[in-house]
Amino acid sequence: MTNGPLVPAYGAGSLPDLSRSLLASLGLDGPNPLGIPPAERTCLFLVDGLGAELLAAHADAAPFLSSLVDSSRTLTAGFPATTVTSLCSLGTGVSPGEHGMLGLTLAVPGTGRLFNCLRWSGVPMDPLEWQPGETVYQRAAAAGIDAVYVAPAEFEGTGLTGAVYRGVRYAAAETPDERVARALAELRQPRAHVTVYYGDLDAMGHMTGWGSEEWLGQLAIVDGMAERLAAGLPPGSALYITADHGMVNASEKLDAEATPELTHGVALLGGEARARHIYAQEGAAAEVLAAWSEVLRGRAWVVSREEAVESGWFGPRVRTEWLGRIGDVVAVPYTDLAIIAPTTHKIEAIFVGYHGSMTAHEQNIPLLEVSTR
Repeated sequence: MTNGPLVPAYGAGSLPDLSRSLLASLGLDGPNPLGIPPAERTCLFLVDGLGAELLAAHADAAPFLSSLVDSSRTLTAGFPATTVTSLCSLGTGVSPGEHGMLGLTLAVPGTGRLFNCLRWSGVPMDPLEWQPGETVYQRAAAAGIDAVYVAPAEFEGTGLTGAVYRGVRYAAAETPDERVARALAELRQPRAHVTVYYGDLDAMGHMTGWGSEEWLGQLAIVDGMAERLAAGLPPGSALYITADHGMVNASEKLDAEATPELTHGVALLGGEARARHIYAQEGAAAEVLAAWSEVLRGRAWVVSREEAVESGWFGPRVRTEWLGRIGDVVAVPYTDLAIIAPTTHKIEAIFVGYHGSMTAHEQNIPLLEVSTR
């Protein structure tokens, strides 16, 4: 049973609110919805997949992070609770309905094809065309703030980086120790805003499940990175630790491609296993909505594009030009169900851990703070 989706707290406690508040704390004009106090320098440690519920369940594996929880707050990731959407929400300071990165794989209107926003594949795409909005890093740089992004070299120059991190100075660093050292070195600069990204916790959760021995090993690495970042903060600095989403382990998988009721009238199956965008053939949207609603009854929220938009899933407003990127039908499991499509999404089909939905385990993310103000 469910009481309904955990619709993200856009405007009061979501990832785009964090970006705008961090800029305000550094002295830029604009709203500060989270009320973050002023700082000379800020560091954002972004841990892919570190859900608040997950951390609470394994506090003993992350003693440093857990020591900060009592004085922390919980944010919501945004919908869908997936990396590309959350990174763009952080990178632009606006909700998904404004920035247009509305899922992992989205239909490109007029092409009959899907675009993978993470791999930047499926359709040739200019990052400026797909996500034309100004980023918070461009705003920061224009105000004289040194916006630095510390992450592996493999992500530098990718389409996703071009879409969500325009304006940063990319600082490539590979190992956890190298990333901590590079971040602390960059924080010695005046008015620095340094973002450190770590993705291996999420990757391990996908393959072995959150809570597994391997996942707990990654959580311990994250805990050590956070402790070292905190210990090395220069005076007048603030460290914030957050995530892009949480995770659930799938106890049931439904192959949408092998279920006739879920293929009839469907032109494209996008999104991902916990947040499906279903694009109907012309004139078949009502039929597809009815079929998916029936098959997934008691396991998922299944709504029309119009209902998802009106219910605020993507934010207070969805720009008209982005509407065609949303499925005619949106299917969002609330049990531990993964809606897989092995032919078109091979790797995803073998995952153990998934995210994307509006359950507490996927939406709730921690915002932990250490300050030397």
